Amino acid sequence: MSESLPPEGNAPAEGLRERKRRATRQRIAEVGLQLFLTNGYESTTLDAIAAEAGISRRTFFSYFKSKDDVILSWQEAGWASIHSELLQVSPDIAPLDAVRDVLVSHISRYTTEQMAAIDRLMRSSESLLARKQAHYAEQERQLFATLCEVWRQPERRMTLRVVAMASLGAMRLAIQTWQEQVGQPKPVASYLEEAFETLKSEL
Repeated sequence: MSESLPPEGNAPAEGLRERKRRATRQRIAEVGLQLFLTNGYESTTLDAIAAEAGISRRTFFSYFKSKDDVILSWQEAGWASIHSELLQVSPDIAPLDAVRDVLVSHISRYTTEQMAAIDRLMRSSESLLARKQAHYAEQERQLFATLCEVWRQPERRMTLRVVAMASLGAMRLAIQTWQEQVGQPKPVASYLEEAFETLKSEL
């Protein structure tokens, strides 16, 4: 029977490999973002990202399918953080208020300069813009699923779906309004708070 047990040390080794893989993926993403911001999206090649990250082109494709995926990985990581924070909120809080608080808190961590730089980067590529738009549907689905984990009553599912749809709409409106401002626009978080206030006042 002892032969059926995994050898000692296997679990820690697997954990170490996974940590190394996450660290490598994070390094590639950080290097890619910096090169995109410095040289522009179209001018940054996969080979340049791989070389700067200290990996081969083949290794790059073990972590990302394309350079689009490198920049979009930041968006995915942000949403993973948002969902994780939502899972910690009390079910006694109104769902819309909970989503507002988490979204505002998350987006407030970025300076206006950082938001502007990433916005210019995303808008510089038609493929990135198209994939960003496609991601909204997936984000809405994930947000709804997360809300259902916190507020588990079946009779609230329709309300939670509306909250997910409205919250994503408020965020998109806030970002669009911020993009349209000239001069020194307010932080995106301010527009997001206003969008949620408008939403609540009309419900």
